[in-house]
Amino acid sequence: MEKFLNMTVLIFQGAGVTLEIFFITLILALPIGALAALGRLSKIKPLSLLMEFYVWIMRGTPLMLQLLFVYFALPVVGLRLPDIAAALLAFTLNYAAYFAEIFRAGLQAIPRGQFEASKVLGLSHWHTMKRIVFPQVLRIVLPPISNETINLVKDTSLIYILAMNDLLRVARTIVQREFDMTPFLIAAIFYLAMTAVLTWAFKKLEAHYGKYDA
Repeated sequence: MEKFLNMTVLIFQGAGVTLEIFFITLILALPIGALAALGRLSKIKPLSLLMEFYVWIMRGTPLMLQLLFVYFALPVVGLRLPDIAAALLAFTLNYAAYFAEIFRAGLQAIPRGQFEASKVLGLSHWHTMKRIVFPQVLRIVLPPISNETINLVKDTSLIYILAMNDLLRVARTIVQREFDMTPFLIAAIFYLAMTAVLTWAFKKLEAHYGKYDA
C-alpha cells in the first residue's frame, strides 16, 4: 500500500508539470493567436506577410522539432532558457499559429455588411468588434479551438524529450524501476479525465454562444 501511495504522489507531481505547461500555453497562445489573425488580415502588407510566414513556419514543422530547436539551438547563439521556459516558448508559438488560422477563418466568416451597418449606426470599430463581431466569431471558432485544446493536452507529453519530469516521464521511470504497468494506466486515466473535462466545458460554451445563431 505504501508503495502505491508513493507511486501516486510521484505521478501527481508529474501531472502538475503537465498541467502547468497546458494552462500557461493556452492562456498565452489564445490572445497571441487572435492578434496574429488580425495581423494576417491587416491591410499593412509587411505585417500581413510576416504573420503569414510565421504561421507557415509553425504549422509546417513538427512541434518536436521546434522544442529541440528552442532547447538546443538557441543556446548556441547565447540565449539559454530554463527548461520550463523553453517548453512554454515552443508550445506557445506553435499553438498560437494554429489558433491564428482558426480566428482568421472565424473573422472572415462574418459578412462585411455587418461592419458597414455598424459604421452607419455610428458604432466605433472597438464596439463593433466587441458587441457584434466577437460573439459571432467565438461561436464559429469554439469547435476547432476545442479540438486544438484537446490536442494540446496530449502534446504536453512531448516535453519528455527535454528530460522534464512531466506525467509521462515520471510514469515511465516508475515502470522501468518497479516493473509495474500501473503508472501507465494512471497516466492514461489522467489524460482521459482532462479530455472529458475540456469536452464538457467546450460543449457548455458552445451552447452559450449558440444563442447568436439567430
